[in-house]
Amino acid sequence: MKKSNYFFPVMACLFFAITINGQPSKTMVFKKVQEPREKAFSLLLPNNWVIEGGIFRIDPTAGGGSGNAIDAKLDIQFKKDQNGTVMMRWFPDMNYFDMSNSPAGQMGMFPTGSNYNGMTVIPKMDALSFIQYVVIPYAHPGLMNFEVVDNKSSPEIVEGIKKADAFIGIPFVYTAGIATISYTENGIKYKERIIAATQDFGELGAGLWKNRFTLCARAPYDQFESWEPVFIEMIRSVQINMQWLIGEIRGQVERGAINADVLRRLQEMDKEIQEGHSKTYAEINNDMFLTLTEQEEYVNPYSNEVEVGSNQWKNRWVNESGEVVYSDSDDYNPNLDQILNRSDFKKTPIRKRYGD
Repeated sequence: MKKSNYFFPVMACLFFAITINGQPSKTMVFKKVQEPREKAFSLLLPNNWVIEGGIFRIDPTAGGGSGNAIDAKLDIQFKKDQNGTVMMRWFPDMNYFDMSNSPAGQMGMFPTGSNYNGMTVIPKMDALSFIQYVVIPYAHPGLMNFEVVDNKSSPEIVEGIKKADAFIGIPFVYTAGIATISYTENGIKYKERIIAATQDFGELGAGLWKNRFTLCARAPYDQFESWEPVFIEMIRSVQINMQWLIGEIRGQVERGAINADVLRRLQEMDKEIQEGHSKTYAEINNDMFLTLTEQEEYVNPYSNEVEVGSNQWKNRWVNESGEVVYSDSDDYNPNLDQILNRSDFKKTPIRKRYGD
């Protein structure tokens, strides 16, 4: 693929693949990109957006213990510009420890905020409390004032996580919540939606708990709804690199944390995905972002496989590299777009329904 020309004329900027007055344009080009550090997954990202962060790992010596050193962590931001005026961020899944039922904790040896084998000591929280007391301070250090626009639990997300974890065979206790907040930063009023789940390991964990599937998305307050289809398309398009995942689980097994049955299940998942049975995982991704807006099933003209995409634009194209272009303009053709410099885009028809 030839490199895109970033120095195109101003008039082209106003029409192709960028935003007008900060809002999504009628045509939105999504590039397929990989997590930058370990190629752990890929997703569709609006053209010219910025990626910061990625997979990281905690040294048990530097972290004060092995409690968070066994698995890879992900902290990654996808930003429209360097200031993140429109942005989506995934936060790392971290293990925490509740010492309230521990004799050492009851003796005051491990107060809240202290380190226990590499884990921060925090009383167990439901998801909405976790968002308020952990996620927001982590995402916005020093943020003094914010207004809660909406705040609700999400049994749908809980059910999605239960389905994803069913093969483990252990009845963990989950909570999930969605909070929408507003705040002002550098003179701009933002709306931000935050999703989080928590997992309590119960008696087996003896105080161990963690957060799961934690992410946020923000935009200027009066533009947030217009950016929602873009956020959803990004989340919906996530594809795990199964070779990376199996290697990651092997490493966790070697570090003594994961039963080998999990590895065998992941190998089965890899086979299922290779055979085209990825709908379940796409649906789980869909459940991770509030009340997802409408979606559509399209037939990929290269693979003939059914794939899920946004229905917030009238037309959709895909190329051999898996890049996607959406447009509301009937006169637009990505193959004639000199900026994209590609001629292999094909329109993706909507999957025919039974009886059509």
